Amino acid sequence: MPKQAKRRPIPRFGNEKRARAFWAKRDSSAYIDWSKAEAVNLPNLRPSTRTISIRLPEPMIECLKVLANKRDVPYQSLLKLFVAERIQKELREK
Repeated sequence: MPKQAKRRPIPRFGNEKRARAFWAKRDSSAYIDWSKAEAVNLPNLRPSTRTISIRLPEPMIECLKVLANKRDVPYQSLLKLFVAERIQKELREK
């Protein structure tokens, strides 16, 4: 059995900026035994969002609000759902 490499101790960082700078320049395998790492599931993470402006005709917005009200959801959430469904459909067809 091969001899396990000795790991260096992880230094204490004064803040996150210093920690990022440290890890950006070093190989973490000298400090962490990744063979013992376990997969982690983070189910509550939300994808990053970005605000955009989109111009829609007033009657379209009113119809969207009526549909959203029937489902008891905000109309912007319903619009995101409609866009996501269409994107998936388009990607499946290609």
